[in-house]
Amino acid sequence: MDIARLYRTADQGRKLLRAERRTGSSFDLSPRRRLRLYRRGFLSKSGVIYDFESHDPAAYLTDFQRFVGTKRINGHWNALIDNKLAFHRVLGEFPEHRPAVYGLLADGRFHTFDPASERVTVTDGGERTVGSRSSSEVPSDGGIELEHPDESATAGPTPDPLEWLDDHLSEGERLVLKWFSGGGGNNVHFLERADGEYRFDGEPTGEAALAEKLADLEHYLVCEFVEQADYAAELFSETANTLRVLTMYDERAGEAFVPIAIHRIGTADSVPVDNFSNGGLSAHIDRETGRLGAGAEYPHDGVVDWHETHPGTGARIEGTTVPGWDEIRERLLEIAETLSHVPYVGWDLVVTDEGEFRIIEANSYPGVASLQVHRPLLADDRTRRFYREHGVI
Repeated sequence: MDIARLYRTADQGRKLLRAERRTGSSFDLSPRRRLRLYRRGFLSKSGVIYDFESHDPAAYLTDFQRFVGTKRINGHWNALIDNKLAFHRVLGEFPEHRPAVYGLLADGRFHTFDPASERVTVTDGGERTVGSRSSSEVPSDGGIELEHPDESATAGPTPDPLEWLDDHLSEGERLVLKWFSGGGGNNVHFLERADGEYRFDGEPTGEAALAEKLADLEHYLVCEFVEQADYAAELFSETANTLRVLTMYDERAGEAFVPIAIHRIGTADSVPVDNFSNGGLSAHIDRETGRLGAGAEYPHDGVVDWHETHPGTGARIEGTTVPGWDEIRERLLEIAETLSHVPYVGWDLVVTDEGEFRIIEANSYPGVASLQVHRPLLADDRTRRFYREHGVI
């Protein structure tokens, strides 16, 4: 090994070690095995999740390639995807596929949005100013801007966040509160009104306690809760069970394609979210038929377990078909092609009926563990070419 390569390998190992320490994703492996994984570009979890006995490790997109390489694919357009409010605006061309965003909790105030006119009300318990779109100030990881008030707008009394909830959140309804940036399910909360009281992440919460919780949620969007289709609720009803569909834009062919898709399914361990790393299941979706494979369970105990049926509900996973998959896939590809300047996107969808869906968010450099637990991405020639042409491999 030449000196330059030796330095690159050492730097790669240091970065992976820091990533494991930062995220707490380390598994209990021997130092020798861990070092071997680092040299190949993998975190210790990948040595447990991926089937290196059946597949050549070189067929997998490595963790180092994902951290360093895939983040660069979209360039500065990452901000357009990762800022959830900016992305909500982008999806304005496809209103049937985006949930409503009612407002933003920031700076101790509630910025309420009028979905019909896209105007903004800044609520601090006192007065309201309403204005048409212009410029403003919101934390800019993606550059989305809230509107300044129009001087010609009238001011008047307006509710504080709890009063807004009293007016808009009916018995049995739910809202999703999520941080304006980032993913992984760790910055998502659910608020509902049931039996005459508020429940925050399923726990009964008095108004005083709720006011404190809302005040602590800085730069959180208040969003519509999307009801999933019956088949998804039958799998597990305590979470929204989402599809993660990866799309790539093929410059040569002038079209988007789906290299892989999975169905995430919540469990008692993952509630209130369905994320793989939180204890949810990942089931592979056949790209042609929409048929699910068995659900993979994150190897918290050091072994990936596979479930043909849901471990909690007993519902059949393997063999279940996403209703209207062909229409969902083709419509999503149409949307991806309108964003061809953002060639790499991980879409999170809730299927609401046969062939119908809502996009709850997107990711500019999505994690790949829940995807590659099923098969290595680089085993597909078209996918490998995409990563190579974008300098990832």
